[in-house]
Amino acid sequence: MNEQVLEPIERPPTTMSSRLEGELMEVSMGPQHPSTHGVFRMNVALNGEIVVKLKPVFGYLHRNHEKIGENTSYLGSMPYTDRLDYFCSMTNNWAYALSVEKLAGIEVPERAEYLRVILAELTRLQNHTSLLGFLLNDMGAWGTPLMYAFREREKVLDLFESLSGSRMMCDYMRFGGCRVDAGTDWIERAKKVVDAFPRFLDEFENLVVSNEILIARTQEVGKLSADLAINAGITGPMLRACGVNYDIRKVDGYGIYPRFKFRVPLGEHGDTYDRLMMRVLEMRESIGILQQAFKQIPGGPVMNPKVKIRAFRPPLGEAYGRIEGPKGELGFYLISDGSGNPYRYRVRPPSFVNLTILEDLCLGHTVADVMVILGSVDIVMGEVDR
Repeated sequence: MNEQVLEPIERPPTTMSSRLEGELMEVSMGPQHPSTHGVFRMNVALNGEIVVKLKPVFGYLHRNHEKIGENTSYLGSMPYTDRLDYFCSMTNNWAYALSVEKLAGIEVPERAEYLRVILAELTRLQNHTSLLGFLLNDMGAWGTPLMYAFREREKVLDLFESLSGSRMMCDYMRFGGCRVDAGTDWIERAKKVVDAFPRFLDEFENLVVSNEILIARTQEVGKLSADLAINAGITGPMLRACGVNYDIRKVDGYGIYPRFKFRVPLGEHGDTYDRLMMRVLEMRESIGILQQAFKQIPGGPVMNPKVKIRAFRPPLGEAYGRIEGPKGELGFYLISDGSGNPYRYRVRPPSFVNLTILEDLCLGHTVADVMVILGSVDIVMGEVDR
């Protein structure tokens, strides 16, 4: 791959005084920097330690996901969606299944809709928990916060493994429902995990969220205005941290989300601290949704028997299905020509879109702040590069 460099920067005259007063230094951070959350690179121009220019460089993990989808059967693409945001396999499955169901006019049994909500909110819990651990790790709190977070994440992954057979690449959902049913014992185990989760959140908040070092490193750092967030297409916790009330679970009411009572937490400042707290508050709402879903879940089938998965050929048409993933709006755009493969297959990944305003967040801050700001965006490079 050809090396990408910054555009030429106008430099001051090379006198001794100018060297001391602010000659710019270009730094290439990555593509294997320990804090960049994947194979990602940043070209940064610094005036002393202050960021004056930043260019994200990605593509190192490109796997041709969308073109593969156009040469694979509709069902064959489901396992590929697991590899997008590999922290959030279940929600990736749901967004793709929802798109195909809209394309083909497929109805989903009620029990399957409840299972989808349960698995999506469990995914939100383990994603946001991991974000807390990683962000503290980026800030210099090595080890302990991340291990606390991963301890809770393991409990959710154990549930995924016992239901789907895999911890991370679950390949669980199907057009018209879910691959297998969840037994009564699995529901009881999931209830215990969810009921114990508030204690972890309380402990984590007491330990770190009110810590004066964390506050100094995050408040007024990486501020994002509501206008810029809207114009740049930012979604998810990053958008709501700016005070914009936009949650696709409320806006679209997909699945059976209108049956559940939950609020949409909003920030006021749009800084790194608000983005951190947004994940904590969203986890508390997810716990409430899960507890309601466990009480309401009915019996019945988990697959629509009319759907012929293996000989699946949707009618001519196009559809865009989207969900409120843990990182923001995850959508799939499909065009059908009546064959067994999509004619067009495109992904709208939140990590990629949210990453586009990284320079705006970092300008004027120190190079040490860049790692913290990047961590608060919450990206996965498998979804950015595809």
